[in-house]
Amino acid sequence: MTGKDEYYNKAKQEGYRARSAYKLQQLDETATLFDTGDVVVDLGAAPGGWLQVAAEAVGPSGTVVGVDFQRIDPLDSDAVETVRGDMTDEETVDRLRETIGKTDVDIVLSDMAPNMTGEYSVDHARSVYLARQASTVATDVLAPGGDLVVKVFEGPDLADLRAEMEESFEYVRAIHPDASRDSSSELYLVARGYLTAPVSEGDELTVEIVDQGSEGDGIADVDGFTIFVPGADVGDTVDIRIDDIKPRFGFAERLD
Repeated sequence: MTGKDEYYNKAKQEGYRARSAYKLQQLDETATLFDTGDVVVDLGAAPGGWLQVAAEAVGPSGTVVGVDFQRIDPLDSDAVETVRGDMTDEETVDRLRETIGKTDVDIVLSDMAPNMTGEYSVDHARSVYLARQASTVATDVLAPGGDLVVKVFEGPDLADLRAEMEESFEYVRAIHPDASRDSSSELYLVARGYLTAPVSEGDELTVEIVDQGSEGDGIADVDGFTIFVPGADVGDTVDIRIDDIKPRFGFAERLD
């Protein structure tokens, strides 16, 4: 039995709308994407296989919003909402924002793929474009520390795409799910830990120490972002260089 038949038949037997459901299951098994109660946005969600997997993973306390220009038949889950529209259209993005409201999103998923032309360079470039669209949406709606998963075809623009994503996340890894067809050049970039810091590694600045951490480090506040500074006391004004950035705080060294 071919891989295609195996996952196609398995999806039919287990009630999933598409064989691609197993790709998301395998991505979750590899990268531990979901937690109970998560808020998830699924871009390119039709026919709904990823919505089914995500809804199962986050449970009834979670929320899953699917977006696609194709109609998504209603799912038997109160956790799932859908938005019909093209994610390259700003009006659709606005409707997604309205559906989410003020809720921060924990994970943005994108299984979007271009209409295939059969010309490798064109299909690759279009997949990178869609991945960048998903990244733009993610940086608009993700909570600090949130995650992004995008599909892309291998090719010369992949390294630049990954480098761009690494600027906004703690780290990015590439995963090839077993459920992908053997003939496919697709892979998934999994970006973990969305960074919302107003500073970057290597930045030099002067800060005032406003609090003391439990380990004795001084704490500075930069536009609501916490920076830990060793060897500094409350009331000190010090020159620092940013060493490391995490989703909700950073570390610096003193320069004075």
